Amino acid sequence: MGATAADDFRRCRQLSPNRPGRRHAIALIDVGSLDVERISEFVDRFDDRVDLLFEKLRGRPWADRVFYTASQLGDYGLIWLLLAALAALGGSWRAERNLWRLAAVLGLDSMFVNGLLKSLIKRSRPLVDDGERPLYLRRPITTAFPSGHASSAVVAALLLGEMGGRRWRRLLWLMAATVALSRIHVRIHHASDVAGGLLTGAVLGRLARRIWPLG
Repeated sequence: MGATAADDFRRCRQLSPNRPGRRHAIALIDVGSLDVERISEFVDRFDDRVDLLFEKLRGRPWADRVFYTASQLGDYGLIWLLLAALAALGGSWRAERNLWRLAAVLGLDSMFVNGLLKSLIKRSRPLVDDGERPLYLRRPITTAFPSGHASSAVVAALLLGEMGGRRWRRLLWLMAATVALSRIHVRIHHASDVAGGLLTGAVLGRLARRIWPLG
């Protein structure tokens, strides 16, 4: 009674490697390792199930054309910058401000996702020979997690969505979803890579709206 957590910690350090307390600590580490393995297995099952859904679409001309085109338009965030530039041609100061804001945030998003996260996580992309793809596709040299296309798509939908009404926002989110999902269809990313990109983009996009409001 009355023993503090610090006292308990000191007693644990005094235990020899052969005592039960030491074995218990090792057991806890083993349990932690099992948890990581279970998470990895869950992610693999998730990726496989989603990939099976897209396998039903692969090879259909309309689906290949839509998703391969969307994937190419999403390269370097070009489609989103083009939309912002077209809006800025109207002469609105808010649209011009949004163009610069979007360009800056997409640049930061690319550095964070492609420069930092991917270099830390180093997840392999799906193993697919380019000859198996029905249409041309630029092959990235970076690793897989998270998806930069998915992240930039959500950032763009959040920032560009401030420039229009409900229909405009719905169109943006439809485009963002198509670009993000295209990376699974063309087998450049696993489904969990795309999920990670969507989450990353949501965080960065909301931070950008709070830190850099259009006014």
